Amino acid sequence: MKVKDIIGLPVIEIEHGKKMGTVKDVFFNNEWVLQGILLDTRHWFSSPRIVPWDELVSVGPDAVMIPSSDHVYILQGDASQMRLAADGGKLIGLPVMTANGRNLGNIDDVYLEENMGKHIKGFELTDGLLTDLQEGKKMIPCYENMTFGEDAIIVPVHAEQDIEGTVNE
Repeated sequence: MKVKDIIGLPVIEIEHGKKMGTVKDVFFNNEWVLQGILLDTRHWFSSPRIVPWDELVSVGPDAVMIPSSDHVYILQGDASQMRLAADGGKLIGLPVMTANGRNLGNIDDVYLEENMGKHIKGFELTDGLLTDLQEGKKMIPCYENMTFGEDAIIVPVHAEQDIEGTVNE
């Protein structure tokens, strides 16, 4: 499952079949473990709403399902401190660099564990539109000793050999 496949999906509560909003982003804790989804805001000055990942029933190809509206919460605290995948470019868009200074590409998408797992499995990398069209995007696995920095993701030197071929969209 990829983060970009989740963003934009409607969130439907099963109890009454009501749409609660649309997934705006996913958010992580400080160790980059998936914590939940961030919903779009209903009004210009409304507070952000979240659904904890553990409270989702399923993430399907066409919708995210939750048990009821009781599982949608108003975000308490400062939303700017959240570790987001896409909104504001907190993860998607960051360059991936090896420890010896080689740029492997920028993160274009985030792969999550199967069966609604909470850990990052890997990253889809882009080298720009032209290169992506000619050579395709590449996938790199997540490493235990990665550094998730403010301006770059740092991977071990051997990561360059671990890059998997092209990713088909």
